[in-house]
Amino acid sequence: MIVYNITFHIDKTVLEEALTYLKSSYIPRAAASGFLLRPCLRRVMHTPDEEEASYAVQFHTKNMDTLEYWIEREGRLMQEELVRRFGNKVVGFTTLLEEIEWEQ
Repeated sequence: MIVYNITFHIDKTVLEEALTYLKSSYIPRAAASGFLLRPCLRRVMHTPDEEEASYAVQFHTKNMDTLEYWIEREGRLMQEELVRRFGNKVVGFTTLLEEIEWEQ
């Protein structure tokens, strides 16, 4: 299983709007594809005086082929929409994690 993590750095001037967008549009739309499973949203902890806040959106997917298919078919369009809506006030980067069994 692959964990697809997208960390968004969000300018505090658009924080509430961006969180609403992630919760009501971005995450449900990505999950509706059926390729990205078990969505979750987490806040990255920072000091309170920073100019931006960071949030991580995570999905599980069964393998790299599935993830690459979703990125090509839907992910790129969703990224373009995010940029059109928020410009450089919401910037993201991805991290791919491989889930490892640690219990016997």
